[in-house]
Amino acid sequence: MDQPNAWRKAEAIFEEHGGMLRTSKALALGVHPRTLYALYAAGRLQRVSRGLYRLADLPALGNPDLATVAARIPQGIICLISALAFHEITTQIPHQVDIAVPRGTKQPRLEFPPTRIFRFSEPMFRAGVETHRVDDVPIRVYGAAKTVADCFKFRNRIGIDVAVEALRLFHERKKAPLRELLNYARLCRVERVMMPYIEALQ
Repeated sequence: MDQPNAWRKAEAIFEEHGGMLRTSKALALGVHPRTLYALYAAGRLQRVSRGLYRLADLPALGNPDLATVAARIPQGIICLISALAFHEITTQIPHQVDIAVPRGTKQPRLEFPPTRIFRFSEPMFRAGVETHRVDDVPIRVYGAAKTVADCFKFRNRIGIDVAVEALRLFHERKKAPLRELLNYARLCRVERVMMPYIEALQ
């Protein structure tokens, strides 16, 4: 295939997949390595992070960290402080992306952005997952109620003050039934820890 056709075909493959692909995925979809690197050298592709490329003519990423992590760690789920920030129920400013993976998962390797890995049991990992599109990239993130319960579960790592603030802001801003929150509290085995704080909101 001549170069112009190879470039057009490769760019079309990127467009079909939201404009951003890991190198391994691009090659599996039929993009030749030589074409991939030629497009990058010509400025038609941007290198988002190691092994991750996106079309250069796309609008700037609004939330590049979440989009990058979702593309590089597809089995992971955005959790804890990163999920609180996504749902706007924290005053914390995330300095890294919090990612949940199942226990027993091999440590994900990612140079950038900074990530913090949390290992969840299988029932905790599967529950409360939502899929949102950010910068045209599908991102899996825990729902607000599940995230609050997770924060109490991991309070020793993120701080009880962060968990309590998240509960208060969840109650004020989400207007969701506390029944949903209690269901996740039971799943995460933090119902007894959370109840005094929940009762104080009544």
